[in-house]
Amino acid sequence: MKVEDFNYELPEELIAQTPIKKRDMSRLMVVNRKNETIETNKIFSDVIDYLEEGDCLVINNTKVIPARLYGKKETGANIEFLLLKQIEGDIWESIVRPGNKLKVGTKVIFGDGILTAEILEIMPGGTRKVKFTYEGIFNEILDKIGLMPLPPYIHEELKERDRYQTIYAKYEGSAAAPTAGLHFTEELLEKIEKKGIKIAKVTLHVGIGTFRPVKEENVEEHEMHSEHFYIKEEDVKKINETKKNGKRVIAVGTTSCRVLESIADENGLVHETEEDTSIYIYPGYKFKCIDALITNFHLPKSTLLMLVSALAGREFILKAYETAVKEKYRFFSFGDAMIIL
Repeated sequence: MKVEDFNYELPEELIAQTPIKKRDMSRLMVVNRKNETIETNKIFSDVIDYLEEGDCLVINNTKVIPARLYGKKETGANIEFLLLKQIEGDIWESIVRPGNKLKVGTKVIFGDGILTAEILEIMPGGTRKVKFTYEGIFNEILDKIGLMPLPPYIHEELKERDRYQTIYAKYEGSAAAPTAGLHFTEELLEKIEKKGIKIAKVTLHVGIGTFRPVKEENVEEHEMHSEHFYIKEEDVKKINETKKNGKRVIAVGTTSCRVLESIADENGLVHETEEDTSIYIYPGYKFKCIDALITNFHLPKSTLLMLVSALAGREFILKAYETAVKEKYRFFSFGDAMIIL
C-alpha cells in the first residue's frame, strides 16, 4: 500500500482557520458503512440521533498545555520550542527550531529569564531532550509565557485560548487538542446522558505523531511515535458492560480509538492500564473494541486518514472526502465532523 493512495485534493480555503461561534453548530457528515450512504445535511448536535440507549461514548479528557515557547540563546539568536512529552520531572522532549543551532549543552532563556532550558541530548528524529530550570510552578510559568500549539496550517490568531480545549479537558499534557471533542457542549453531553448513553473517559496526551508526516513511500514502513495514556477502572467497567450487553462503543476521536484498540483483548474487553502506545492503524487492521467513530476531516496522506480508512474502507472514505470538498465542509482541527457508523 502506497502513501499516495491516501491523497486527495483540498482547496486551501476549506482549511478552517478559526472555530465557529457555537461548538455544536459545526456540520456533521454521517457515513454509514453498512448501507454505504453519506448524509451531508446535518449539524453536529444531530449526532445524538445516531446514538442509542445503552451505547457508550468514549472521550479523551487530556488538556492542551501552552506548549509553544519563544526564547533566545545566550548569543541573542531567536529560538522556538514545542514541548511534546514530559519524560520525567523537568525533563521534556521538544521540537526546536532552528534545530541546527541547538547542540548539547546550549542554553535558551524564555520570558526575561523566568525559564531557562538546557539541551541534554539530541534524540532520534531530531527532537531534543531538554531540562528546564525555574522558580515556582512550571504550569503557571507556561500559562504566563507559552502559546497554544496550533497546527502549522492555522495562520489566524486564536482569540480565545479555551477554544482549542474540549469542554471536558482535565489532565494537562497534550501538545495538540483531540479535535473531534471540540464540537461538544455541556448541554449536548447532558442530553446524551439523559438518553441513556454512558460516557467513559480515557486520557491520551497527544504528541509528535500529530505533527509527523508520513515520509515513507510504503504505508507499512512508517513508524508511529509513542504517546502516554491511561484509563481508570470506573471507565473500564462502562466500556466492558456495553460490550457484554451487545451495545456499541463509540470513540470520540482517533486518540480515544487508539487507546481502546491498544488495550482491548480479542473479545473487545479492556482493562485498567497506564502505559505508552505507538499503535498504527491502517487498512487491513481488524478493530477489536470500537463500533463507531466520531472524527474530524484529516490531512491528506496522514496516519489519521489511514485509520478512518481502516474502519470504513479506503475508497468509501475518499468518496466521503470528495463529497465534503464538493459540499464545502470545513477541514482539520477547527473544521466539521463526521460520524462513521
